[in-house]
Amino acid sequence: MTLPDPNRDTRPRLLILGGTAEARALAQALAARGDYEVSLSLAGRTRNPLDLPAPTRSGGFGGTEGLAAHLKAERIEALIDATHPFAAVISRNAAEAARVAGVPLLALLRPAWTRRPGDVWTDAADIPEAVARLGAAPRRVLVALGRNEVRALEAAPQHHYLVRSIDPVAPPLAVPHARYIEARGPFAEADERALLEEHRIDAVLSKNSGGAATYGKLEAARALGIEVIMVARPARPEVETVESVEAAVAWLQGLGLPKSPA
Repeated sequence: MTLPDPNRDTRPRLLILGGTAEARALAQALAARGDYEVSLSLAGRTRNPLDLPAPTRSGGFGGTEGLAAHLKAERIEALIDATHPFAAVISRNAAEAARVAGVPLLALLRPAWTRRPGDVWTDAADIPEAVARLGAAPRRVLVALGRNEVRALEAAPQHHYLVRSIDPVAPPLAVPHARYIEARGPFAEADERALLEEHRIDAVLSKNSGGAATYGKLEAARALGIEVIMVARPARPEVETVESVEAAVAWLQGLGLPKSPA
């Protein structure tokens, strides 16, 4: 007869998808509680992600089947999708994998930005539409889309682009006028306003990512009367969703998973 290993961690196993601020905050909150064995998974798109307070793996699982197999093999008892609001493919894979593996799933999704008085926003359904909405006349554009989406700018080479991303855009865009800034938020409104004025920006391309870290550019654009071309969020699977770490912790408690022994 095999005796149980007294050193084995018997806490419920939780997998968090995402390297977002919300994922980090949730992992920190659960680490402070100590009653779940938490691991995190990153997509691996950012070269130097911030430190996370739990064991972390980088890179995908191989789609829905790979994630479902991981959930079963690692005996994951709850899955929280805290990925970026634009990580639609990962969210769809998570929903299907959780269903296949029979694992409870929650989405932790930051609220979207909404218009405020003074905002000059033009809505776009996706990034190609946003680029088209810049128009035919040359403009000076702050691009805050992330390096994985900026190739769409090559369809409108007449503009002068100031491209900001965490990691380098490589190879550079095939446009005649582009400058690059490597920076990671949060960005203060005053600094964003100075940036817009220094580069004489007259349009901002932005995804509706939500959150406080990159909201400063919208505040600065509002103050200066600059147009923001706002890309709408992609459709996500219909799963139970909360907007705060506190609500995510409450959801976990509501599952009634066994707690660690005292």
